[in-house]
Amino acid sequence: MHISQAFATRSPEGSEGPDAGRFRARRPARGRAAAALTAAVAFALVLTGCGGGGGGDSAPKSAGSAADADRVEPLAAPPAPKLPVTVDSADGAKVTIGSTDRIVPLTGSLSEIVFTLGFAKQVVARDITATFEQAEKLPVVTRAHDVSAESVLSLKPTIVLADTTTGPAEAIDQIRDAGIPLLVVEPAKELADVGRRIDTVAEALGVPSAGTELKERTESRIAAVQKSIPDHADGEKPRVAFLYLRGSASVYLLGGAESGASSLLEAAGAVDAGKESGLDKDFTAITSEALAKAAPDAILVMSKGLASVDGMDGLVKIPGIAETPAGMDRRVVSIDDGVLLNYGPRTDRVLTEIVEQLYAKGGTGQ
Repeated sequence: MHISQAFATRSPEGSEGPDAGRFRARRPARGRAAAALTAAVAFALVLTGCGGGGGGDSAPKSAGSAADADRVEPLAAPPAPKLPVTVDSADGAKVTIGSTDRIVPLTGSLSEIVFTLGFAKQVVARDITATFEQAEKLPVVTRAHDVSAESVLSLKPTIVLADTTTGPAEAIDQIRDAGIPLLVVEPAKELADVGRRIDTVAEALGVPSAGTELKERTESRIAAVQKSIPDHADGEKPRVAFLYLRGSASVYLLGGAESGASSLLEAAGAVDAGKESGLDKDFTAITSEALAKAAPDAILVMSKGLASVDGMDGLVKIPGIAETPAGMDRRVVSIDDGVLLNYGPRTDRVLTEIVEQLYAKGGTGQ
């Protein structure tokens, strides 16, 4: 969620990845080079428009088809909200919600939770990062990742959901000043955040029991996927580097400990090569030296990013890639931008795709 909504506050899911908020939350505290890098990534995100069965089934669902990846799976029973409720907002405010008749979620990952809880008919708008099929016909209330307060207010919402990466701050203030209940939710950065986010949204919508059901369903499916991970014959975990690529904007970045992908890779039985090589922040520009130190056995990318460099053939032309074990074996794991870093009800599908591609005989991209 990761690389989600980076541009919206000029400060991980967009989806670009639905939550391009990871970049968006990064404020200029790292000097001119970091500011320039963030600006380049934000620009790339704007160019691409990028960036969370039955209810009790714990079996992992296959994520192999585009149709699966582009749809959410609502709970079987429609919710019956018990309102009003007063909840704590992540920005320190207390928010009282009296109606869920008209909901506006301002990130793709929050939209995913709302739809999966069963509130599809009540959602009246979407953020550009809500890329799944059920949301695609809703009006977009963001401009290049910035929230348009006027567009939101014109839809007369009864509740607006945002997270700490949503912006600009002036738009958030304008919505609140109009008397609209607006709840800010802490963004998700790892698997451990999935249940918390679901609980927070469900409580705000007056359906805590549905939230518990969805959290348990999601966590059990993630656990089931992890049980399917094959043993490593040599006892060594595969090293996987997460690369953020936007060839049209010449943005080529290697993910580190704060990229948002580490938790997924570790859950898939792999080592985050960038993190393990000593990259303790989010992203750094790709260099031959950094790649040699990371020495990945496989490369994780977003599907739009891979397409932007003309696929595997173009990927190995990026300096340093061809010399890594991953480049030599042409081993790449490609996941849809709209779900990769979402950390929400579809995370089990993401994990399934990573496991299937990572441990496929011969790897992908051959």
